[in-house]
Amino acid sequence: MTSRASAPAMLADWQQREIAVIGLARSGRSVATLLARNGSTVYASDAGRSPELDEAEEQLRREGVDVELGGHDLDRIGRVGLVVVSPGVPPGAPALRAAAVRGIEIVSEVEMALRFLPGLHYVAITGTNGKTTTTALIAHLLQALRHRAVAAGNIGTPLSEIALQPALPEWVALEVSSYQLHSTPGIKPAVGVLTNLSPNHLDRYTSVADYYGDKKLLFRNSDAASQWITNADDDAVESLAADAAGLHCRFSLRGQTDAYFDRESQMLVALGCKIVQREELALVGDHNVANALAAVLAVMLASPDHRAAGALERIRAGLRSFRGLEHRIEIVLEKDGVLWINDSKSTNVASTQIALRGMTRPTVLLLGGKHKGEPYSTLAPELQRTVKTVIAYGEAAPVIMRDLDGVVPVEQGGTVFADIVARARRVARPGDAILLSPACSSFDMFSDYEHRGREFKRLVTSA
Repeated sequence: MTSRASAPAMLADWQQREIAVIGLARSGRSVATLLARNGSTVYASDAGRSPELDEAEEQLRREGVDVELGGHDLDRIGRVGLVVVSPGVPPGAPALRAAAVRGIEIVSEVEMALRFLPGLHYVAITGTNGKTTTTALIAHLLQALRHRAVAAGNIGTPLSEIALQPALPEWVALEVSSYQLHSTPGIKPAVGVLTNLSPNHLDRYTSVADYYGDKKLLFRNSDAASQWITNADDDAVESLAADAAGLHCRFSLRGQTDAYFDRESQMLVALGCKIVQREELALVGDHNVANALAAVLAVMLASPDHRAAGALERIRAGLRSFRGLEHRIEIVLEKDGVLWINDSKSTNVASTQIALRGMTRPTVLLLGGKHKGEPYSTLAPELQRTVKTVIAYGEAAPVIMRDLDGVVPVEQGGTVFADIVARARRVARPGDAILLSPACSSFDMFSDYEHRGREFKRLVTSA
């Protein structure tokens, strides 16, 4: 079993002074708790105010954390020994600038948790799309192999929550976003996976190159013992990973490589082994075949024992039993001949494009939220193929209407989500589908994409 570092091993300069935790969403709360329980003096702050943050403040004060909501004490932050930043805090935020100008180290919650988990066995997964499904599937396959395994990181469970548990897992499937990679200098996975790349988060990055540059930090500590899995069908991925030291294995939907999909036989193949028939995989779309190939390859590389005949049978059983993720092309219900689909996890244009490719019915598309800087015009071919009406909503609505003018009918849906869903219901006819696939972040109206997806499902099922 993985063990925590001993107290003497954890003593470091940053522990001798107060630590600031900036942002008190779930990861901020858990890392502040972890630090406080290990004897650090912690100041935690968030610029927002909400019932959820009030609850977090109460919880953290019980742990001995000094909490400030509605702002940050910049002078105090400028005197701390270390800053731990939540992924939702932009790099130019005043609290981070106050630390940066004084040369104070700024790290992610993931980095902090890794410092408390030396020797942790983990597979790290990143990419623009597919990383959450791939992460969940890797954890599921490791569990099928009878390991104590969990999924953590950007998938929803902060790694610091894992570090707080009395019994630690044997393996962690760790999803890491570009934001987290930016401030995780200690990342060094047993296996690293890069699913794909496309422009994203252009509301936060000044260029695509900057965004890809943070993704490349997955490989920052590569050495001869490293093992990497990349997408042979994605030139940007292959270019980004080219210089990383270690073993490189690839997956492909187009041709034979380390793991590939044989379209003629409809077989998924990995490291020369036939794994499962396509029809045995209960996931929609070619993109999920690619995710499955990446996951199988990662698990097989994680240990030589996973390539034995008995282990392969358990991997096959795990693939057959995996049922996908909430909020990712999730069928909510069919009522009065209309199919309702929750794809709230699609927070960028490329991910919405993937969802649209799987649509076979006339579709009412709910598109909107907080604009991330990408043009919606790239959706035009798929919109024209299947979408009868786009309902544009939230902060991004004016941009969506401008970009899609003349492409398909677009209506502005407003800023109250219940009204937006009601409008979609009025537009749809029997035989249609209503798809929530926003291509935007949720932060203009919701705390995260999960909150958005849950509210969508509540409104759909309660009508």
